[in-house]
Amino acid sequence: MSTTYNVTASSSGSFLMTRPVWLVGVLVTIAGAIVAEAFALGASAFGIPMDAGAPGVGPATPIPFGAFALSTLLAGTAGTILAVILDRVAKRPALIFVVTTVVLTVLSLIPPVLAADTATSTKVVLELAHFLAAAVVIPPLAMRLANRPSVGR
Repeated sequence: MSTTYNVTASSSGSFLMTRPVWLVGVLVTIAGAIVAEAFALGASAFGIPMDAGAPGVGPATPIPFGAFALSTLLAGTAGTILAVILDRVAKRPALIFVVTTVVLTVLSLIPPVLAADTATSTKVVLELAHFLAAAVVIPPLAMRLANRPSVGR
């Protein structure tokens, strides 16, 4: 007697994997924006100053409420557009997407390091927010790109 086991993705995982790339991008970008803004609010509640200067230029000015979310929405939109294009033209869209977005995430850490008149704790919060947003946005989009139909590809 043989027993067969079927392993399926969780309902949320299969939900995302069956949706258009653009929709997955929109959903995870919104989630990333919420996570990044909540992280910034939490850091501020713990007394970390939310004042930063432009790279190489001072003085520091307050980071406005919603700035973390807005930055994540802009970067996530660019990432979603990249994912949609790669899904249509690349043979290995997930790999190209992950490499590109990880490189861009690493490059996004440079401005906080160079921020003038900015507390080290604030710089750390800015950099961690970049990683958090990337961790929310990149993996689901990459998984969706890896889970595309092979018809005509």
